[in-house]
Amino acid sequence: MSAPLPPVPDLDQIRAAGKRGVARALAAVETQRGTPALAALLDAAARAAQAHVLGLTGPPGVGKSTLTNALVHRARAAGLAVAVLAVDPSSRRTKGALLGDRARIQTDPEDRQVFVRSMAARDRLGGLSDDAVAAVVLLRAIYDLVIVETVGVGQSEADISLVADTVVLCIQPGSGDSLQFMKAGVMELPDIIVVTKADMADVARRAAAEVTGALSLSGGVGDWAVPVLRLSASTGEGLAAFDDAIARHRAHMADGGRREALRAAQEEKWVEEAIKVRFGTHGLARARRLGAAGHGPFTREAALAARLTADQG
Repeated sequence: MSAPLPPVPDLDQIRAAGKRGVARALAAVETQRGTPALAALLDAAARAAQAHVLGLTGPPGVGKSTLTNALVHRARAAGLAVAVLAVDPSSRRTKGALLGDRARIQTDPEDRQVFVRSMAARDRLGGLSDDAVAAVVLLRAIYDLVIVETVGVGQSEADISLVADTVVLCIQPGSGDSLQFMKAGVMELPDIIVVTKADMADVARRAAAEVTGALSLSGGVGDWAVPVLRLSASTGEGLAAFDDAIARHRAHMADGGRREALRAAQEEKWVEEAIKVRFGTHGLARARRLGAAGHGPFTREAALAARLTADQG
């Protein structure tokens, strides 16, 4: 006989318990997926979203973790509580996170206003598992800024847009990344593009020019002009301009209900992607016919999954 599952805390209990409470809640995300109690917690967290979610993506070795370190320190200096979710490749043997980005992100363990967690990409090509999506939803209800750092980059990496308010694409100078990204259609993804390692001077300037040219061919992102910035997280060069670009994009999203529309569309995609992973394209088509109006996204997903499972039985 299996042991009963531990109770799922509510948001007030998680906040009161600090980092330990957040860690326990994320453990529940991984062990109690689909239960009514967890779905209710996640729906409450979705309604209580307060953080800006910054998504960092780009190829391995481009310097995302170094940039994340700098952003965490700048956020704390500004008095913001910040959480980092580092999504790593999965171990084929254990299914756990392979790289362990927490080892590369330097924070003060005594600082109760910083939380860092690694999660595995698992079998999702896009880089964000359903558990990672749920973790972001929970973290953005607790902290002021949530940074999501994803593994790799490619057309399938568009999953970062499922959770981020601002998507940042990191490109390394001299790597030829801009051409590869243009071929893959990735230039349609970011809200901000940064060329890292700006201390490489001429090479970084050439890379920025190539990216700007690639952007002109892709047509940009709606009515937002995607800025291309050069920065060096290790020296601090360009970080103030990066902060300004994030602030401008945040203000852009707050205008005219853009952020609310984005998050509503994200919630629909969470449900669809979760159902598609479990039940395939035929299951997704049936779920669309069934519908489950009047519920938060996680309760809606659980209700649809229960009906589809019953149909299979």
